Amino acid sequence: MFVGHFGLAAAVKAAQPRVPLWAVMLATQFLDVIFVILYLAGGIESFQAVAPGTYGEALIDAQYTHSLLGALLLSALYGGFGAWRWGRTAGWVLGGVTFSHWLLDLLVHRADLPLLPGNAGGLPLLGLGLWQTPWLTAVVEGVLVVVGAVLYFRSVRERAEVTWRALVSGGAMALLLALGLVVDVLS
Repeated sequence: MFVGHFGLAAAVKAAQPRVPLWAVMLATQFLDVIFVILYLAGGIESFQAVAPGTYGEALIDAQYTHSLLGALLLSALYGGFGAWRWGRTAGWVLGGVTFSHWLLDLLVHRADLPLLPGNAGGLPLLGLGLWQTPWLTAVVEGVLVVVGAVLYFRSVRERAEVTWRALVSGGAMALLLALGLVVDVLS
């Protein structure tokens, strides 16, 4: 569920044109950005291959960034930045988009998402495991990408005079999402 996150961001951007596109796109991947930082900072978080060559082939050990509480805290942090920079509405939008990452991951991940950071209390790990059904995962991501691209392109067309710039902007988003989906499904 990599490009699916971006499909959702494109749909949100269509509904919230005042929020910068880069901020919405970063919001949708903010949990993973922090995961990579913690991974590179000495393996605080990590991943391991469980079924090489398959969709969603890694078991993620993201005990902090992808715990429910950690995701809520990181979403509040990013939303707070958005509110400070672009106003309260943008803050809520960016916080919500950031948290949507965890919700979509809950759908696709195997049971590897803790409720509390560090899996404090040894509570059950969450994940519905959609990655274990690759064709269904591809359909869900495809729907997110197509809906996001259509809504974004439509909003660009409605907001702007139909110029080459507007067409290129909407077309570039659609192309980026389509290429991302192809790469995501084929890898």
